[in-house]
Amino acid sequence: MSMLTNTLGRYFAGRFMVAALGVFASIFLLLVLVDYIEMVRRTSGLASASALMVAETSLFRVPQLLEKLTPFCVLIGAMTCYLALSRKLELVVARAAGVSAWQFISPTLACAIALGVFATTVYNPLSSNLRELSKRMEAELFGGVSGGGLHDASGFWINQVTDEGQAIINAALSEQQGVRLTGLTVFRFDPDSRFRERIEAREAALENGRWLFKGVRRFTLDNPPVEQETFVLPTSLTPAQVQNSFSTPETVSFWQLPDYIRSSESSGFATAGYRLQYHKLIAQPFLLAAMVMLAASVSLRFFRFGGVQKMVLSGVGSGFLLYVLSKVTEDLSKAELMNPIAAAWLPVCVGGLTGFLVLLHQEDG
Repeated sequence: MSMLTNTLGRYFAGRFMVAALGVFASIFLLLVLVDYIEMVRRTSGLASASALMVAETSLFRVPQLLEKLTPFCVLIGAMTCYLALSRKLELVVARAAGVSAWQFISPTLACAIALGVFATTVYNPLSSNLRELSKRMEAELFGGVSGGGLHDASGFWINQVTDEGQAIINAALSEQQGVRLTGLTVFRFDPDSRFRERIEAREAALENGRWLFKGVRRFTLDNPPVEQETFVLPTSLTPAQVQNSFSTPETVSFWQLPDYIRSSESSGFATAGYRLQYHKLIAQPFLLAAMVMLAASVSLRFFRFGGVQKMVLSGVGSGFLLYVLSKVTEDLSKAELMNPIAAAWLPVCVGGLTGFLVLLHQEDG
């Protein structure tokens, strides 16, 4: 415990935090730049798209993308920190003073766990909210373009059947987990499955018992197109049902996941993805600690012994294999072939035990 609070422990912890946050900031800037260039290309034909609005849209999209790379930021940051300490012989001095590897790793582990708690409880809800804000800004950018101007895969589809017949709704962009839609095309059929009309709309919002469309243009077989400011389409869908259908586990914040799990269960929807995401966020602090253990196991070799390149490659390879394992367990869990708790915690256990055993062999073997 004294190592966590004394001057040397604080120094090691500070070096790790600087390295990890530096890697995080570097990847963040790179992703923002790439996404901004792509957004500029997509909005090049829109006169209403200002450079500032495009930049803000890209800036708000990136945090959720970067959240998936947080374990690798910690891994690279810890490797950078320990390699720098080894190159400057600071680890040699610490060992000569009687400080073992377990002692100067413990402050880094504490910082990694603290980072994981912050990422789960603060960064995850923030990134989810920013992602929703970026979707709203995209809707403003592309709202005047036919079809919404952008598509997520093949768009979003809803099929509803009421007393008035069937309606098939396609939307280019979804906000608030499907409660607000942008760039819509609706195909309506009567109760006898005969085509009635096609509707194009700029946006739509789900209210109690109805869809409220805005910026509407209606097409029928016998009459010319009719433009309307608003149009109401009755529906039996509720906001909870649409949200459970449209939302993905990654777009729901940590604090909202328990409610979504209960809501999905009561509505009869599958909850494996939500449960997996919830337990992954709970396990995230320990996953970051496991990444530190992996980094330490390949980064504490003295520079004068050589083999630094092999150490770096082995650390990157270990992180990649752990990522593959996490994707395999995630797919098994979503297919309901593996318990979500086991799927979330298996990569943590494998990574942590691997690093621990390698360090145990190096230090005490």
